[in-house]
Amino acid sequence: MKKDIQSRMDIEVLVNKFYEKVREDKTIGHYFHEIVPVDWEKHLPIMYNFWENILFYTGTYSGNPMLQHVGIHEKHPMSVNDFTQWNRLFNETVDELFAGNQAETIKQRAQSISTVMQIKLLK
Repeated sequence: MKKDIQSRMDIEVLVNKFYEKVREDKTIGHYFHEIVPVDWEKHLPIMYNFWENILFYTGTYSGNPMLQHVGIHEKHPMSVNDFTQWNRLFNETVDELFAGNQAETIKQRAQSISTVMQIKLLK
């Protein structure tokens, strides 16, 4: 039986597995390789902080993800399909690793963030 997301360590496992999938994905992987090549040693700890804060309200993240995505969108416009694929991979990864209230909450919050970004970027 899978456990629920309970700690930063769980967040790190989730984020690492998710980005393994993203890097190989034919739909959205190019954003991370070609459009804005990512320094993974810097990016992953930021994502750990972001998702830890999203789920546990730790205050470990201070940044503006919308601003980052506006810059990416200006270089190569994102589509509804890109957001759909991001959500699919995120949910799939959560479901592979975890089950429980926190797992459902992080998926709901990811969907909400994605929806807001789409509203703002794809107007």
